[in-house]
Amino acid sequence: MAITPFERRTRDAQAALADAEADALVCFPSRNLFYLSGFDEAPGERHLFYLVPADGDPVFLVPDLYETQVRSASWVDEVRTWADDADPVAATADALDAMDLPSAPHVLVDDTMWARFTHDLRAVLPEATFGLASDVVAPLRVRKDDAELDALRRAGVAADEAVDAVRELGADAVGMTETELAARIETYLAEAGGAGVSFETIVGSGPNGAMPHHHHGDREITAGDPVVLDFGTRVDGYPSDQTRTLVFDGDPGERFREVHEVVREAQAAAVDAVEPGVTAASVDRAAREVIDEAGYGDAFVHRTGHGVGLDVHEDPYIVAGNDTELELGMVFSVEPGVYLDGEFGVRIEDLVVVTENGRERLNDTDRGWEC
Repeated sequence: MAITPFERRTRDAQAALADAEADALVCFPSRNLFYLSGFDEAPGERHLFYLVPADGDPVFLVPDLYETQVRSASWVDEVRTWADDADPVAATADALDAMDLPSAPHVLVDDTMWARFTHDLRAVLPEATFGLASDVVAPLRVRKDDAELDALRRAGVAADEAVDAVRELGADAVGMTETELAARIETYLAEAGGAGVSFETIVGSGPNGAMPHHHHGDREITAGDPVVLDFGTRVDGYPSDQTRTLVFDGDPGERFREVHEVVREAQAAAVDAVEPGVTAASVDRAAREVIDEAGYGDAFVHRTGHGVGLDVHEDPYIVAGNDTELELGMVFSVEPGVYLDGEFGVRIEDLVVVTENGRERLNDTDRGWEC
């Protein structure tokens, strides 16, 4: 019988543990936990661990009330439990003892594990040395497998449908507050099959668009306003992330039209630069050269992109100085921008995946500003 993607990822992590001379990996509720096991849960006050030895089968240690849920969601056979009236630290010690680790093991823990849980692990493994799970998991997560790419493509389609619906508002968007338009976008994402939002929706109208991470507020959209719209949703846990800068009605002025065309050309140049073997820095440079040549280099104040997977921001980062070579299956944003303080901002963003022949865009909507 074919193994699940989650089992294959865990087995790959075990091979990486052995190569790194580490003895075990301990995940708590996190993106890594879902990536390796298929079980998704938010962090909580109870001890819930996924224990992965370098050799042998992984084990879940969970509170009693999670047992059925974990068994139904995960491929893992051994699920150990502890009751609310029991000592979870003792249960953790028993589970680790059963794994027959060396007397002084090297253990990798989730990068985001809460301090109280790392403290308890140190207490039950007093001779252990500790490192971070990202040492072995990040290199696996950076190249997306077929199941991940399928989810990312469907999340991209949901974002495309939402931005098309936003464009159809046209002049009806004039008079809405940024917050009202953000709520409308989130409705469109849900109607397109998305689950929640990837991050807080950004609607930056007029001068608010010059703040790259302005979220949304009570400013009303007026005719001629450039509006930066940055949003996404999740499908099977994987996010979309798309930005368009639109003008719903009126004349935005010649300077805006010039800047928008510069950003559009910069984004196209960066996407065209993507192929296996080129560096992340070279993609950033392709976008930056266009904007520098147009005289707006000082107004491009952030990196060109970031990796996207279970986390909206992860490796590889498309930034100057990053000599990481792009590999098949890497997914990241390409999102150059120009921000003129007190006037407006322009950003255009799509996700791309590195393919054998170069790249595939995961977004396919109009990148112009007119509605």
